[in-house]
Amino acid sequence: MKVIAICGSPRKNGNTEILCQHALKSVAEEGLETELIQLSGLDIRSCRACMACLTTGVCAIKDDLPPVFTKMKEADGIILASPVYYGSCTSLLKALMERAGWLSRSNKEPFKGKAGGSLVVARRAGHNFTIAEINFWFQILGMTVPGSSYWNIAFGREPGEVLKDEEGLRTAWNFGKNLAGLLKKSSS
Repeated sequence: MKVIAICGSPRKNGNTEILCQHALKSVAEEGLETELIQLSGLDIRSCRACMACLTTGVCAIKDDLPPVFTKMKEADGIILASPVYYGSCTSLLKALMERAGWLSRSNKEPFKGKAGGSLVVARRAGHNFTIAEINFWFQILGMTVPGSSYWNIAFGREPGEVLKDEEGLRTAWNFGKNLAGLLKKSSS
């Protein structure tokens, strides 16, 4: 079994990536394979609502989404992570969510029955809307979102600052454990 974490931050080595790595370490400790996918540096454009994918099963936009979508289809668990940008997830992650959602509908709903959830980092506020925005994506696609010991949020602005948020780290760790446990139970 494999869990991927997709880091929607445009910054490499930032707080969102640190939180992803922390949660993935928790998952790996349970014997599952893990992979971090960075959207930073990738060209993933927003959906144009052309609806070509609904008839062809392939997105008409030619960019870096196809290999990421393939990894999402192959994974048993998916974590989507984002810093809060103006009270929402990053446009990079939102573009991935929009297009992967439509592609899912035209590809026999490959996410249905899988498990996943969000990780959110912010300097001060906007966590609640952002975590809801991302988790709604999982739910509309028929995925199961396990809980944790609190909402999957952490505080940090400057690179590495999230490491000072002990509760945020503990929550991400517990989320990873719960995600791995859910996947292991569903496969037995």
